[in-house]
Amino acid sequence: MMPAEPEQTGPQPVPGPPRARWYHKVWAVLLITFCLEIGLFLLIFPWTESWDNNYFANSIARVRQYWDSMYLRGAVSGLGLINLYICVAEALRLRRFSRH
Repeated sequence: MMPAEPEQTGPQPVPGPPRARWYHKVWAVLLITFCLEIGLFLLIFPWTESWDNNYFANSIARVRQYWDSMYLRGAVSGLGLINLYICVAEALRLRRFSRH
């Protein structure tokens, strides 16, 4: 018979945060790039002339009054700001996990 191993009564080591693998970093960089591009587009595009001259705004007359509303333009720009916030938060998270 094998002798039983004594139980450890001292403090157990606490595992640290998991290390980010290379594919996690690649996906994070892709997410940062995507959110940055979409965020800048949604922030700027509603205030350009291209916003007024498109197929969807000109196709239905009832939609046109909402499309020209400054509230809608502000809401779309707000979505752009949310995307930029996600971009910055993800970049800070990636930076934190990249440290050794």
